[in-house]
Amino acid sequence: MNRTCFIPVLALLLSFMIFSCSRTSDATADRKEKNLRKSSQMLYSALETEKQEKKLALERLSAKTSLHDKVCQMFIENLEGDTVFVPVEKDYIPGGYLFFSYNLAETPEDIIKFTDSIRSYCVKRHVIPPFLAVDQEGGYVNRLRTVAGPLPSASRVSSKMSVEAAYKLYSSQAQEMKSLGFNMNIAPVIEVQTPENEKFLNGRSFGSFLNVRNYGTACINAFENRGIGAVIKHFPGNTNTDPHTGLPEIRLSEEEMQEAVRPFKSLARIFPSGVLMSHARTLVVESGVPACFSHAWVTDKLRNEFDFDGIIFSDDIFMGALAFNGYPPDEAAVKAVEAGVNCIMISEKRISGPAKVLVEKARKNPEFAALIDESFRKIILYKIRANILEYHRTDAGELVIVGADKAEPVSSRLEKFQKAKAKNIDLYQTYF
Repeated sequence: MNRTCFIPVLALLLSFMIFSCSRTSDATADRKEKNLRKSSQMLYSALETEKQEKKLALERLSAKTSLHDKVCQMFIENLEGDTVFVPVEKDYIPGGYLFFSYNLAETPEDIIKFTDSIRSYCVKRHVIPPFLAVDQEGGYVNRLRTVAGPLPSASRVSSKMSVEAAYKLYSSQAQEMKSLGFNMNIAPVIEVQTPENEKFLNGRSFGSFLNVRNYGTACINAFENRGIGAVIKHFPGNTNTDPHTGLPEIRLSEEEMQEAVRPFKSLARIFPSGVLMSHARTLVVESGVPACFSHAWVTDKLRNEFDFDGIIFSDDIFMGALAFNGYPPDEAAVKAVEAGVNCIMISEKRISGPAKVLVEKARKNPEFAALIDESFRKIILYKIRANILEYHRTDAGELVIVGADKAEPVSSRLEKFQKAKAKNIDLYQTYF
């Protein structure tokens, strides 16, 4: 074969080889794509099945839970003692307990013993275990100051620490709280400090909007990532009037009010476990109505406009702000639920009075009963995320919701507590 005829033949052979390889390559890619698509469809189907099973498990739990018990889940109250749990009202175990300083023993071991005794009491009696909360803001609102590492106020944190360092500080605090048996922190305060509220907040704010957004994000994420539900507060704000003694009146214009709630709109969307309402009345939204009783603030603004899907808490309904202005606890509880509040805070040690009122109201009013069912659902979902409850598959293959297994030994928790405390102290000594 001479040179002139060889070249066309070689070109033909090369074309055939390229075409064949191309077809093989395309076929291989097509098979991979089909397999990937099939795997994705199988994964999506499995996730959808799991989602539906979990939904059914929640529906089953709701169906078998009495109205009385659902209503009890909608309260967070104070408790007696600091050693072994004994309920003040044995038939009214609330959804959560709020610890004050007098509920906290002098050593980590004794605190763990007390918090464990609450869970043991409930498990033995087939009662849904409560979440356990403290106000661990920092500064003078620091319930764990006698046992945990130092926690400066929000204003000192934002003035002395970087955002990254603040995250580490709050993460250490969260681990300390978790080790002691807590799963919720009624913090941080995310109100911007202004001349109208600075006396009341007294260092509890991170300061400017940018500081509140940045340090508030670090604080919320640090606690949530360590298994402690963060409850941001106080929506939509406060004044220099202390709500423990009087009813705050926020007299801002509509434009000023929009600016005041910017931190809540921003931080509600990073999924804190809860938002705590204030008792303040505002001039521009349902004037004369405390925010925790305002459907416009609770449901229209926070739930719908801000797209918040967690637990909405009232502030303490025994505060003077309500009691001295015509809102006794029983009436306050009803108004809070009607506004869209899911969990009612009571600093007293009894909930039977307002709980009975809510039960009676629900029996007569299907719409009110539906609000209780929705609140029960949100509180149970939080307890699953907080590892208080968990999904469990029965021998029959049915998915149910039960109390989570608390098998970690006390010695292991104490070791984690001490390590976190040591990190906490190192950070504090570095920056303060």
